[in-house]
Amino acid sequence: MTIGVLGLQGSVAEHGRAIESDGDIFRRVLSPEDLDKIDGLIIPGGESTTLTKLIKIKMLDEAILRKAREGLKIWGTCAGLILLSKEVKGGEIEPLGLLDITAGRNGYGTQMQSFSTTVPFRGGFEAVSFIRAPKILSCGESVTILSEYAGLPVAVCTESIMATTFHPEVTGSLGVYRYFKNTL
Repeated sequence: MTIGVLGLQGSVAEHGRAIESDGDIFRRVLSPEDLDKIDGLIIPGGESTTLTKLIKIKMLDEAILRKAREGLKIWGTCAGLILLSKEVKGGEIEPLGLLDITAGRNGYGTQMQSFSTTVPFRGGFEAVSFIRAPKILSCGESVTILSEYAGLPVAVCTESIMATTFHPEVTGSLGVYRYFKNTL
């Protein structure tokens, strides 16, 4: 399977290492044409305002929306979750609206308040890092909650779109990757 990672900023290399360590092909996505060469797309963490501006400049916003309508598997981690959301609290961000959730930026605190922990994920446990992580404030009826932490959803999905508030790419855990590529 070829999994692309939006390569504009954020934890691109870390996602690439995780993808390759699970036997898949990693491709950096920098243009709309790159989306035609992948089976799944990861929108990584980073700074959500900057990512939003960069995808518009690179004309990736419309291309991602088109590919999502065609059924491309898409997973957003941290800032990627913010970009996929229907609504965002705490900033001037125009999200893609592919996932019926409301996200709150920096919901778990500042960089200094970032932490790592273990969360239940689909019958197992995953080590994850919350780095300036957003909170999922609400979910629409079409959204399935895959994992919770402290009573709040931290991993959600629909048929082909998944989002996590955390960063599994920095922990070495592969369960969330395997769910993304094998289940969605």
